[in-house]
Amino acid sequence: MSRRFLFVLGSARREGNTELLARRAAEQLPADVEQRWIDLADHPLPDFEDLRHDSDHVRPREGNVALLLDATLAATDIVIASPLYWYSVSSLTKRYLDYWSGWLRTPGLDFKAAMAGRTLWGVAALAHPEQEVADPLVGTLNNSAAYLGMRFGGVLLGNGSKPGDVLRDDEALSRAKTFFAQEAPLARFPYEV
Repeated sequence: MSRRFLFVLGSARREGNTELLARRAAEQLPADVEQRWIDLADHPLPDFEDLRHDSDHVRPREGNVALLLDATLAATDIVIASPLYWYSVSSLTKRYLDYWSGWLRTPGLDFKAAMAGRTLWGVAALAHPEQEVADPLVGTLNNSAAYLGMRFGGVLLGNGSKPGDVLRDDEALSRAKTFFAQEAPLARFPYEV
């Protein structure tokens, strides 16, 4: 199966540092790798309503929820591009991940089995010199991948606050050149390692 990357942009800022870094990494993908970019600010999701114990789940057929579900299922590789906001993913990104909970219970979808074996990646810009402050963001993505039986390629981190700052982070730009070329292991919860 040929690889199909879905880049989910979760920034509140257009063409922000996270997107710039993600695009630098995506430039390195082979030309035959399909790329789809969806900006969550352009395709807002309604508040997530937890209906886990209700029986009337239906597959969304229109609107932004259906668009994101279909794009997620079509991808072999999902890249969450979220800046570090209060030490985790942005609210736009968190809402998208919350929808994964609903999709787990959508009849006929078998979302967990469909996601198993696919690869989850992360790209994030942060305005802090110590990258350890992004550990909660990395944990959110790793644990989500582990729960679904996905591979986890890690998170490409870059430093930047003002627009364009990340383009001066030579270490991040260097890592971006090979980020998607690395082998992504099966994700594991921290207690399994």
